[in-house]
Amino acid sequence: MNMNELNVELRSKTGKNINRQLRSAGRIPGIVYGKGFNATSVSIDQRELLKTIEGSENSLITLKGAEPLNGAVVIVAEILRDALKGTPRHIDLHKVNMDEKVKVEVKVRLKGTAKGVKDGGMLEFVKHTVEIECLPALIPAHLDVDVTALTIGHSIHVSDIQLPANVKLIDDPKASIVSIIGKTKEEAAPVEA
Repeated sequence: MNMNELNVELRSKTGKNINRQLRSAGRIPGIVYGKGFNATSVSIDQRELLKTIEGSENSLITLKGAEPLNGAVVIVAEILRDALKGTPRHIDLHKVNMDEKVKVEVKVRLKGTAKGVKDGGMLEFVKHTVEIECLPALIPAHLDVDVTALTIGHSIHVSDIQLPANVKLIDDPKASIVSIIGKTKEEAAPVEA
């Protein structure tokens, strides 16, 4: 997994008005926390943040700035976004220990065109993320699910996902990820005139 860098500034003042001032100046308020680490308020340049987390919010980020954050490795725990614009309003960064396993949500990406869709069915993508547990360096950017053999009336479940080595599935293995719904050709009743 690649490691991105992000410049952060410590902030001593907190509150609604301070956060508004930061956002109008193009900065995003945030907090860095973790096991055995005091929560620290920070501000981050919005453009740099968007560039850093582009593609995968589960990527590892090395912080650059004042102590105690300089060189700390974090992952994005949560991003609060503006409901209309979709721009970040606040970010929570979780400081991780590279030797301890973490639980994260990873995006599911569908590959191919399902046979059931070609036969007139409709693809129903129910579960877009799955929860996994692994060391921070082993977090995949996404998990690919091949749907080409999926026919009408069938589903692919969480247990069917091919996981990389040393990655453990936390989600319910019986949960459906994607299904093909619709009537098969044999079930379609003839139309009477």
